[in-house]
Amino acid sequence: MRFLSLQSHVAYGYVGNRAATFPLQRLGHEVWAVNTVEFSNHTGYGAWRGRTAPADQVAEIVQGIEALGLLPSCDALLTGYVGDAALADVVLDTARRVRAANPKAIWCCDPVLGDIDTGIYVKPGIDTFFRERAIPAADLVTPNHFELEHLTGRTVSTMSEALAAARTLLNGPKLALITSLRRADAPADQIEMVAVSREAAWRIVTPLIGFEIAPNGTGDAVAALFSAHWLAGGDVADALGRAASSIFAVLQATHELGERELQLVAAQDRLVSPPRRFMAERL
Repeated sequence: MRFLSLQSHVAYGYVGNRAATFPLQRLGHEVWAVNTVEFSNHTGYGAWRGRTAPADQVAEIVQGIEALGLLPSCDALLTGYVGDAALADVVLDTARRVRAANPKAIWCCDPVLGDIDTGIYVKPGIDTFFRERAIPAADLVTPNHFELEHLTGRTVSTMSEALAAARTLLNGPKLALITSLRRADAPADQIEMVAVSREAAWRIVTPLIGFEIAPNGTGDAVAALFSAHWLAGGDVADALGRAASSIFAVLQATHELGERELQLVAAQDRLVSPPRRFMAERL
């Protein structure tokens, strides 16, 4: 399949396009990566160099891809970190162009805002853009636990609260994937991912790996992996199982090697053929 991916880029580490592109390529898919920022490293380090890509530059790159006649063969649009509110219109315009060229293409919108450990790490106005403009136009939305609460204005401590919150996002999308869920009423040594449609829900549980500093980019990789598997087979439970198994294998390798960054290259064989398989259950 062919993916157009508008996300962040870092020279060192694996977040945004760096976390999404290689896993998709390793699974045999083509990725047209358009970078919304060019940073030396992700912002979790506290210091970085680089800058947000100008909106007109990102738009021109997308238009150049369109001029090559490639958009009719685009199967999915992936969007993630938006460094500046000026890029909002470019993201929406890109989605319109892709869908006009291929009405069957899906848009996976990862509403990157922050995380439980960091809080919000995007500029003011980005959350409003996702909430009011991007998510209603997307097919699949992939918030983490923190982003789900922030976008919905709800506290999520139980599964029923998670499902109710996720369904408020389905005012356009067919599916919401909570890429990390830490419930107060669940064992502390596990983490869940939950896929929610209007009619059904599925969850998958994996052990929580005890990182001193959890790697960034996990949600970016999960959004890409899940999108690819869901698009390929249309089976939510199967896509959830494959994505969770792959990311757990990568995280396990990252922990074993004592690294802070996702070890996507070192664990590439485990990513494709995870040694431990997890199965999703329908709720």
